[in-house]
Amino acid sequence: MANPIARDTTPIRPANQRGAARLAAVQALYQMDVGRQSLEDTLSQFAAIHKTREVEGEEYLPADADFFKQIVSGVIRAQLDIDPAIDASLKDDWPMSRIDATLRAILRAATFELVRRKDIPARVVITEYIDVAKAFFDEDVTRMVNGVLDNVARNAGRENEQTPKQK
Repeated sequence: MANPIARDTTPIRPANQRGAARLAAVQALYQMDVGRQSLEDTLSQFAAIHKTREVEGEEYLPADADFFKQIVSGVIRAQLDIDPAIDASLKDDWPMSRIDATLRAILRAATFELVRRKDIPARVVITEYIDVAKAFFDEDVTRMVNGVLDNVARNAGRENEQTPKQK
């Protein structure tokens, strides 16, 4: 008798691996921010965990390890430019210091890509990080992420690129 649960044989696309890398980068940046973990320890831990693609019994999509490393390392190297770019895109009464650590990690990773990775379309970056935000926050916060990232893109000279509108 055939197995009633068919295994998904859909090929894993590089875009899916980049999405998984973005989520992993946000998690790593959060861990570094809250747990004061070093970049080297974080990268080492990621390599060990994602080698098997299984965490606590759950199987995960393999992440693009190189892209993950580029995001996390890039945020750390460029943080003195990234944080002011985010702060300038926030409302005056809501400075960066008041933002939740997870949200801060999302905004930092996305801002790194918008400011330093101009080879990736702004609309792709914004959409991907809105999706990451949806995994952690409600609709109000994801709308705020969209607005902040749209401002970051505009301030980075990427205003002519089409950005997504949240439904």
